[in-house]
Amino acid sequence: MTKYTEIKGITIQTTDSDPVANVGSWSSGDALNTGRQRLGASGQSHSGSIGFGGASSSTNFDDKTETYNGSSWSEVNEINTGRHAMGTASQGTSTATLAFTGNTSGGNTNAVESWDGTNWTEVAETATSRRYASGFGTQTAAILAAGYTTTNVDNVESWNGSAWSEIAEISTGRNDCQGAIGISTAGMIIGGTPGGSPLAICEYWNGSSWTEVNDLNTGRGTGGSGGLFASGVTFGGETPNSAKTEEWNGTVWTDAADMATQRNTLGGSGSSNTVALAFGGDDPGNPKTGLTEEWTFPSGPSFFVEGDAVLVGGGIFKGVVRSSSPSTVWSSGGDLNVAKMYMWGHGPGTNINASMVSGGSDSTGRIATTEQYDGSSWSEVGDMGTASSTEGQMSSGNQNSAMAAGGSQGPNRAGCDNSQLWNGSSWSDSSELNTEASGRGGAGTGAANFVFGGSNGSNPGGLANTEIFDGTTWNEVNNLNQQRYSQSGCGSPTSGLCISGYSNPPGTYITNVESWNGTSWTEIAEVNSTQGIGGAAGANSDNAVKFGGSGGPTGFSAITELWNGSSWTEIGDLNYSYTGNIGAGTAASAINTGGKTNPTTFSAVTEEFEGSLTLQTITVS
Repeated sequence: MTKYTEIKGITIQTTDSDPVANVGSWSSGDALNTGRQRLGASGQSHSGSIGFGGASSSTNFDDKTETYNGSSWSEVNEINTGRHAMGTASQGTSTATLAFTGNTSGGNTNAVESWDGTNWTEVAETATSRRYASGFGTQTAAILAAGYTTTNVDNVESWNGSAWSEIAEISTGRNDCQGAIGISTAGMIIGGTPGGSPLAICEYWNGSSWTEVNDLNTGRGTGGSGGLFASGVTFGGETPNSAKTEEWNGTVWTDAADMATQRNTLGGSGSSNTVALAFGGDDPGNPKTGLTEEWTFPSGPSFFVEGDAVLVGGGIFKGVVRSSSPSTVWSSGGDLNVAKMYMWGHGPGTNINASMVSGGSDSTGRIATTEQYDGSSWSEVGDMGTASSTEGQMSSGNQNSAMAAGGSQGPNRAGCDNSQLWNGSSWSDSSELNTEASGRGGAGTGAANFVFGGSNGSNPGGLANTEIFDGTTWNEVNNLNQQRYSQSGCGSPTSGLCISGYSNPPGTYITNVESWNGTSWTEIAEVNSTQGIGGAAGANSDNAVKFGGSGGPTGFSAITELWNGSSWTEIGDLNYSYTGNIGAGTAASAINTGGKTNPTTFSAVTEEFEGSLTLQTITVS
């Protein structure tokens, strides 16, 4: 019998029952010997964490130190200066960590102590005394940020193993951060409670400067955390009081399973968003608690990567896919370097962290800039050969291979027949289109592209023209059923969508949608809301998402609609209303950027979402 591996080149796992969900959960651990709040914490694993200092009562400044071996806490040598509300090297271990600043019986301190696994030793003091500070890093390379003196602090200091030096300040002064994760060259401070109002703001340190990254879903402070910048978790805190857990994947925060007991001012440790420890803290029913909870992911057959597959019960073929839902939430990404609209979008694959935009218009007119996204920030790369903009959505290719076709280069929105190819480092002129038009929609994969619709001087109410690029020339193929312009497009030359836009008389919004099968267009279910000049994402005609755009009498739009192959459903709105925005990605992993947020303000904002992973039956023929 022929084996599946011989046909498809991959091995399929088998299991008697459905794989366990890729979901973390909290379980009870051994309690601290001395319950307390605002204690220092370090560690990368359940069996290598340490808690020190803290307050076991409203008048105590504890000097106790305890280490956790994965099953119980043991008291070890005391810290020299009893204190609470200190900063720590969050990625330290139970045998090597650092404690700095804090609140003592004499008030704020700048004292620093280093732990070698047996004893605490006083080392060089920080420049600024403070309490309620945050820290990340290791015993020999750490960052101290935020805190409180007589006011909220934005001051930051860096430790090189022997001395402290002042470095770039954080953007938002704060105290009592929700947590801090990472190492001295790649770390993040999370949330905070300046003035008692919970913050959701997170700031990332890249070794030389601070950048705001995506906010927490729920602003809070005085929580616990663990992990690195690429993978972390935060839990508990004050909102005013919480058991909430959020996972960080290097780009966005995702709500996860709550702790069993809500509490704040707790200690936290861990190496990633799959391994963490929460201990101590304060909760309404058990102040100065010693409670410990362990965060883990299940063992046994499980899926961690989109695209994995398994035979369940010997005969049911299932795979892991990412899907959108009505609860889909757009989160903030890094801003473009140039606020602009009417761009080309590139990146229809599943990795929105490798998207690109080109051309467009800003406050000065048409521009030629190209920017690439790495998941947190945009970088300018090679300019287009000719400054150009497109008033329709065209999502084509990726950072290595892309095309920008049609658009507007002259005055009064004059259409053009120009097309340009991107080879991963530079743009070059390609063959001309057969019809000059602006406001065209389009889609493609790399240099394989097609464009449709648009308008020109002879057809101000729209065109039905469709053209496909064969790698050398543009060829006219079957027309759209309805002429239009400034529509949204997504998919590929063999399976795509043309969504909404404007038609006759010029400026009339339409809800019409057409599906392309590689040969002809078919009218399908209409969108629920009239939107033109907006963003779209989708790899084919079976699944897509449409968002933003001019919304008829309602003005600019934040509405997001999901296409499942048979109907459109409204899902979570964008955080802002736009027109002229651009999209890229798929129906389950999309990015939106640029546009205008009102008639006079160009936008540099980026928003993104990723659907959740689900296990679904796969039909093979």
